[in-house]
Amino acid sequence: FSEDVSKLYRDFYKDSPFIRITPKDPKFLPNPKYVVGSNYCDIGVVTDEEHKRTVVFSAIDNLVKGASGQAIQCMNLMFGLKEETGLEALPLYPA
Repeated sequence: FSEDVSKLYRDFYKDSPFIRITPKDPKFLPNPKYVVGSNYCDIGVVTDEEHKRTVVFSAIDNLVKGASGQAIQCMNLMFGLKEETGLEALPLYPA
């Protein structure tokens, strides 16, 4: 069950340059310190088999991935540039 949900996310976002799906292990849940200063969105999926529920966590830097980064990403697409142009900065605290 949990592998199915993680696989759905991985398949859906496979061509998205700024989406990273974290490993299934709960110790690798998305953490804001791993995205600060970047345009990345880290997504983690944890499933509780016993209670049949899934929780999805995400972490973004709300300045870069938020309004300003999203504006640059949209402008790049509007002007036919590579989506990643100007947004390739690594997080300040690399994983």
